[in-house]
Amino acid sequence: MDLAHDELGSGAPLLVVPGGPLLAPSYLGDLGGIPARLHLLHLRGTGRSGPADPADLRFDLHVDDVEAYRAHAGLDPVDVLAHSAGAAIAIRYALRYPSHVRRLVLVTPSLRSLGTGPDLAQLRAVAESRSDEPWYPAIKESLEAVLAGSVAGTDWAAMTPFFYARWDDAAQEHARTAEATRLPNAASAYYAAGAPVATPEELAGLDLPVLMLAGEVDATPSPAAARQAAQLFQRCDVVVQPGAGHYPWQDDPAFFRNAIADFLAG
Repeated sequence: MDLAHDELGSGAPLLVVPGGPLLAPSYLGDLGGIPARLHLLHLRGTGRSGPADPADLRFDLHVDDVEAYRAHAGLDPVDVLAHSAGAAIAIRYALRYPSHVRRLVLVTPSLRSLGTGPDLAQLRAVAESRSDEPWYPAIKESLEAVLAGSVAGTDWAAMTPFFYARWDDAAQEHARTAEATRLPNAASAYYAAGAPVATPEELAGLDLPVLMLAGEVDATPSPAAARQAAQLFQRCDVVVQPGAGHYPWQDDPAFFRNAIADFLAG
């Protein structure tokens, strides 16, 4: 499939895989102004690459789309950055096409494709630290449901304020804009039956530099979960961004930009 894309910025190319899962890349903005030429992909079924049959949206089915785009754009090798659920595609892409990836950046990555779920202990700790905020009472029931194991979309949607370090007007607008591009039942299609889980043996054999950037107050992944997951890779550095949530370029663009730029510069 020919993927649509947006290009922003200047410098060496950086291939960007959005999260969501299955959000259009607009929610990423310019990623805090990373000094690179961003190639922001519209994954199949999303944005200008949509629509698509839900049966074609499982995350591993996107890998060859990414490779077709890379080859068409003549990016070889290329740095790859993925956010959140996009990490499932990016990791599988690096495993399938390692010679085409120079460096891999995983920003607050979902670890579901590695067999690890959200850190509910971290979510509870973050929730308790924010229990005096005015929006908290309205989501408390959903929070308790999630902490008890609920996977209902409505309960997890109510957790949105916890994905931001500050649930201010800017965060709320960012969340509304992102949500407007989300596909119905995206998670069930993206992680459908048959989706592969990367094995420790596969990850240990991936011989390329990896950066995992976690937010200090994020639960997906928590810093502890990110550090544990990093040990599965042969060459993986971890940066924990102070005071950041799931969208760290929103919380402190300068810190985020510098951390990514330093890693890409080697």
